[in-house]
Amino acid sequence: MLKQTIFIAVITTVLSGCASTQEDNQPKPVDIATLQASLNQQQSSIINAIDACKSIQTAGITQLASQIDRLNDTMQTLNTKPQEVEIVPVVAPLQCPPSPLDGKFILGAIEHVYVDELKASFNTRIDTGAESSSIDARNIILFERDGTQWVRFDVLTNGAEQPAQTFESKVERFVRIKEADNKTDRRPVIHAHLEIGQYKAETDLNLSDRSHLEYPMLLGRKFMQDIAVVDVGETFIHGKK
Repeated sequence: MLKQTIFIAVITTVLSGCASTQEDNQPKPVDIATLQASLNQQQSSIINAIDACKSIQTAGITQLASQIDRLNDTMQTLNTKPQEVEIVPVVAPLQCPPSPLDGKFILGAIEHVYVDELKASFNTRIDTGAESSSIDARNIILFERDGTQWVRFDVLTNGAEQPAQTFESKVERFVRIKEADNKTDRRPVIHAHLEIGQYKAETDLNLSDRSHLEYPMLLGRKFMQDIAVVDVGETFIHGKK
């Protein structure tokens, strides 16, 4: 149909041209073969132009379709729900974990310690570096009573300005303490009942002249083992009896 329309239009144009020419010039004879060849050439050119336009349009449509596909893929990716992360519930303990103190009481670096046998309270240094405990005793004299080793000693129970009190006690054993000058001091040991605040305990005290030291009494780690911990930043936590 397109070819026929083009053919008719071409014929009309040629004939019009011929009629116009005949008005000015003498008519020329028309060669049918030449006319047919010209028509065929024009028809071929028009068909090639149409095919070229179709190719360009097809390429554009293909490119547009490709862009639409990529856009659809992007939209699908954006609309995809994020992968759910498995959440593992943490079960809270029914009760707090046991305290690292485990029932132990706390001592400050310095405490008031009451010695029941001496009926007196002493400023006491709590020393985890020392193994045994010691109390200031003067005029230490060993003697025997009923075949048992005893000791007599003086203690300043009311301070250095007041007279000392004399006490006697059974010797539990003797210990050798290495002193700062590398000398070894053999000391008698007595058993004593101590009170620190509301806490009561028993321990052994070795007797030694501590007049050159700041505190008349010292508690070592044997006393604190399994029963107390030391907060070196505190003093006199438990008050004085």
